[in-house]
Amino acid sequence: MADSLASQIITAIGGPENVRSLTHCATRLRFELVDASKVDQNSLEHMQGVLGAVPQSGDRFQVVIGGGVATVYENIMHLPEMAGVGGASASDDGQKSNADVKAEARSKARGKVAWLDSFFEYLSDSFRPILGVLLGASIIIALVNLLISLNVIPNDEVSAGWVFVKAIWKGVFYFLPIMVAYNASKKLKVDPWLGGAIMAMLMTPQFTGLMDAKTTTCVENAALGTKSCMANIFGLPMALSDYSGNVFVPLLMAAVLALVYHGLKRIIPESVQLVFVPFFCMIIVGALTAFIIGPIGVWVGNGLGVGLAWMNTHAPFIFAIIIPMLYPFLVPLGLHWPLNALMLMNIQTLGYDFIQGPMGVWNFACFGATAGVLFLAVRDKDKDMRQTALGALAAGLLGGVSEPSLYGIHLRYKLIYKRMLVGCGLGGVVIAILGWLFPSFTAAGQTVHGVTTTAFAFTSLLTIPVFNQMWVYAVSIAVSFLTSFLLIITFDYRTPEQKAEVLARAAANQKTAVSSVEAKGVAPAAATATATAAAAATTTVVNAPVAGHVISLDETGDPVFASRALGEGVGIQPADSTVVAPVSGVLQTVAETGHAFGIKTDDGVEVLVHVGIDTVKMNGEGFDVKVKANEHVNAGDNLVVVDFDKVKEAGYSTTTLMTVLNTVAFASVTPKTGVDVKAGESVIDIQR
Repeated sequence: MADSLASQIITAIGGPENVRSLTHCATRLRFELVDASKVDQNSLEHMQGVLGAVPQSGDRFQVVIGGGVATVYENIMHLPEMAGVGGASASDDGQKSNADVKAEARSKARGKVAWLDSFFEYLSDSFRPILGVLLGASIIIALVNLLISLNVIPNDEVSAGWVFVKAIWKGVFYFLPIMVAYNASKKLKVDPWLGGAIMAMLMTPQFTGLMDAKTTTCVENAALGTKSCMANIFGLPMALSDYSGNVFVPLLMAAVLALVYHGLKRIIPESVQLVFVPFFCMIIVGALTAFIIGPIGVWVGNGLGVGLAWMNTHAPFIFAIIIPMLYPFLVPLGLHWPLNALMLMNIQTLGYDFIQGPMGVWNFACFGATAGVLFLAVRDKDKDMRQTALGALAAGLLGGVSEPSLYGIHLRYKLIYKRMLVGCGLGGVVIAILGWLFPSFTAAGQTVHGVTTTAFAFTSLLTIPVFNQMWVYAVSIAVSFLTSFLLIITFDYRTPEQKAEVLARAAANQKTAVSSVEAKGVAPAAATATATAAAAATTTVVNAPVAGHVISLDETGDPVFASRALGEGVGIQPADSTVVAPVSGVLQTVAETGHAFGIKTDDGVEVLVHVGIDTVKMNGEGFDVKVKANEHVNAGDNLVVVDFDKVKEAGYSTTTLMTVLNTVAFASVTPKTGVDVKAGESVIDIQR
């Protein structure tokens, strides 16, 4: 029986002995390894059920699974060979705890990267475990708003039924500070229940009731629509706030709690720590949070929210464009969590949020690019990519989750970003213009330029109804989606080599299928059509694209070409700087860097000319391209003039490779090697 996915991943990661610890987030397995160089990344990236493999700083490594990551994680942890790996505490034999291993790995990072990694990992791990309930609540909100807009249910917040439905999702956001405090404390190796309990103190009816006490003085904040109150506690002034939905306060509180908690554990005897550490922490940190940390957290959150609101009001075009243009770079690095925290803070303080609209533009540009990849995968019969793209697109459109697209596809094919950013920018321009022309109105009647929402929602198809000026939002995300989609299917997302490899693999699979059918005595229509086309063919030779010495693909030093994955062909050690068309046909691909050209003849021969090895890294320097994609060229027409001296100076091989991509479609493709030729002389014979 074939190894399970869990077993395959552990083998590719370097074996159980290479795993120090393993955790997971919403879509990814997060490994702390002994030696990251032992990872077989190529095997992971082509493994069925794995969307991507992403090296991190130090010896950290992430394997992108998608929505089923929790199941894969459990399967891995239940493997017999994984016993004892990633434990929560140190064992008697001296095995390091999971947290200790993480701290040790972070300590290996150099310079500013170490503390930045730690800071953003702290933010990320404080939110990741509650993504599921946030997503579930956002979908409930979307469905309720949709039913209200369709007049299926009344917009009546007085009836018992409505109050019950609202409580289902409201509980997630009301008690969000307690959840964040729990996760943040756990991240800092503090008893998480202690962090949750201290945060819960500020949300009890007794504490919130202080706002209505006779000795409390309150002031209305017209700008935010909130109320600031000051109470007298044992002769000391205490600023009171509604902490429900706040995320900055628990993050700050957990950081202070960690200092106090670990300090107390150093001075209190171990035999009585169970009683007195929580006792002193609740008193000390509870008081500090109520008097100092809480008001500071509210002030910081309000300040950031007001600052961004000012930009959204006074520079809406800049704001609406910069958000979707930044997100493609923030999300892969985990730097988007502060903005997510601001969204929640805006809803808690302003009563609405204005960031999620532009953020939705980026998300749908991302999903549009994935849809374009899916379209090309279906067209090119790329089974593996079709499955990856289909899963990523479903996760995006229905769940608003971009990680499967990013890690499974976009970061593996860097050309996607060039197409996707155009969609982000154009969608941002549309939402900026329409948002200004058709402003939103808050519950208090305040005019707000831009698309707003009163709920924290993952931007998917299901959550479109939660946005005010819903049609403005819908048009904007449609523009971003379609722009990315059309750019991907028009200009592709792969380099010529990557595309050629896919086409060659598909052709090989097709030939295998035809052979299987013919073995059963059936003449399929496709095989008949191929035979008819071959009978009418006239291309029997492929000429040298450049003068020089002809060698076999095995001698070129490029393992991909030597494997014949791109078809049979030759390598030429050039003696001239001009590269010409080896056949007559249409230029299906012309690399932007000028190092690769794909030509298809009128009778179906597909030829790839690849100038040098790894010369794509020269970014076109030294390559003077003379043609454009989709042009028809005749054999002998100039394709590119290359400064091969500059190629040598850059440290790359000048060997020019040429293959017949659809070699499997012919009876034989025979290279002529070991000879010196001039450009235009025959070097490959084709037999139909």
